[in-house]
Amino acid sequence: MKYALTALAAGLALTAPAFAQDAPTARFDWFAYEGADPEHAVVQPGPGQFRNPILSGFYPDPSNTRAGEDYYLVTSTFAYFPGLPVFHSRDLVNWTQIGNAIDRPDQVDFGTLGLSRGLFAPTIEHHEGVFYILNTCVDCGDNFVITATDPAGPWSDPVWLPDLAGGIDPALFIDEDGSAWILNNGPPDREPEYEGHRAIWIQRFDLETLSTQGPRTLLVDGGVDFSTQPIWIEGPHIYKVDGRYVLTAAEGGTAEAHSQVALVADRPDGPYTPDPDNPFLTQRDLPRDRDFPITSAGHADLVQTPDGDWWATFLAVRPYGEDFYNTGRETFLMPVTWENGWPRITAPGEVIPHVLDRPDLPEQPAPDLPTTGPFSVTEDFDGEALPIHWLTVRNPRSDWFSVSGGALHLTARPQGLGDMANPSFAARRQQHMTAAASTEVRFTPAHDGDRAGLAAFQSDDFWWFIGVGRHEGQDVVLVERRAGPDDPARGVIVASAPLPVAPGQPLRLRASVDVGEIDLAFATPDGQWTALVTDGDASILSTRTAGGFVGSVFGAYAYSPAGPAD
Repeated sequence: MKYALTALAAGLALTAPAFAQDAPTARFDWFAYEGADPEHAVVQPGPGQFRNPILSGFYPDPSNTRAGEDYYLVTSTFAYFPGLPVFHSRDLVNWTQIGNAIDRPDQVDFGTLGLSRGLFAPTIEHHEGVFYILNTCVDCGDNFVITATDPAGPWSDPVWLPDLAGGIDPALFIDEDGSAWILNNGPPDREPEYEGHRAIWIQRFDLETLSTQGPRTLLVDGGVDFSTQPIWIEGPHIYKVDGRYVLTAAEGGTAEAHSQVALVADRPDGPYTPDPDNPFLTQRDLPRDRDFPITSAGHADLVQTPDGDWWATFLAVRPYGEDFYNTGRETFLMPVTWENGWPRITAPGEVIPHVLDRPDLPEQPAPDLPTTGPFSVTEDFDGEALPIHWLTVRNPRSDWFSVSGGALHLTARPQGLGDMANPSFAARRQQHMTAAASTEVRFTPAHDGDRAGLAAFQSDDFWWFIGVGRHEGQDVVLVERRAGPDDPARGVIVASAPLPVAPGQPLRLRASVDVGEIDLAFATPDGQWTALVTDGDASILSTRTAGGFVGSVFGAYAYSPAGPAD
């Protein structure tokens, strides 16, 4: 690890002065992202093929539904806002984000929750012109359902489902006769017998009143083989196939033992018999040192095309080293075959392919915003709102950002990246192992501690930042890092240099991640890049180090200890 250090900045943490004045505003003229992965140079899709993942980066727990010839998909966002991105496709390969189901701060309130709490795995379903999303707001209201007639929104306010208290991953099954059922992961019917002992439950659901009805019935206790003490049976779905009810669920936790299992019954409420060849999707039986591994696969949702073919979206990860991954859990697509009435995605020992044949559906144009493969994009902020795929940390409680005049403007406030709050930070996902984000910022620090620039962020406890700031009366370019909860919430200054432009003049900033290393650099608009940090530790942005369920993001950030508090 190499730092460009000065006596001013080395190893110091910031402290906030005890005064308040008007806060400065940071202007970001553009924001660029580019990335690629090691397998992209080796594995290329041919004619009639597509590349996995179909949604690269932090898009976990995918659920899909079909409405006629259109497909819609949602994923988890935890305590990021807006929440639950909604995607549209007509070929299951090319996906365009059309909205966010949770796009009003008063729909749910993440408060000061940890970033991996909040909105867990959603389910989306369509029935007779109405779209339903069922979801859990963990530690912020429990289970709920929202509806829309247009999947792009607006979506309704949540209707809460108190009968599902203590559970997660609610799903909706609507039978051919219009009767509806709601199922979810919940506590077992007794004291758990081991860590991770959970159950799958089902209950009648009224589509008119959006309320649960009648008794709850236990479908799966622990998993498909209780004698093995299976953990975290979750993400359930029911499909009616050839007159039988097929229940699928994830089992084994979301790490490398993740899998998908199947059971069948003659009624929606069971009793269910497990597939003797479970699991029907997993990568846990493969060697870790294989080339370009895809691991931790599970949480699948199946969909049938108009011609009768079956496909599944599911989550998996692409790790480096000893199961490190900064990109979070991603969305993959594979065909589903049926063997003796049972679904099959991977056979034992079969790897998930990076490239495979497309579904037999009319191929659609690639989306304007790429979601997979190597790509580069630049956001010029030429609209009037944040780009639809951008995120803020928890609910905004004031109007601290705006998009106008071809720029993103952030009010510098005293809520910081490490404060378990809603900082002035707007970001987009890291979608590749090798990725770079860059921006041009104009910022005039007014007080000691003021800063604005570019952050690579995994959680409140783990992030890197490079930007313009003032420290001990001097205007500088500085790098801060927080590498765990034992570091100060403001982070530790690990590198700095004199500000090479007048305050308020444009300065370019870049954060480049190459697998587990990060470089942070600055440049004047007509000058060369100067590195402040090279070969820094980017593994602190990985799930293995930072924990939780989210991936790393790059974003624009502004902070002032003297700024307006929410």
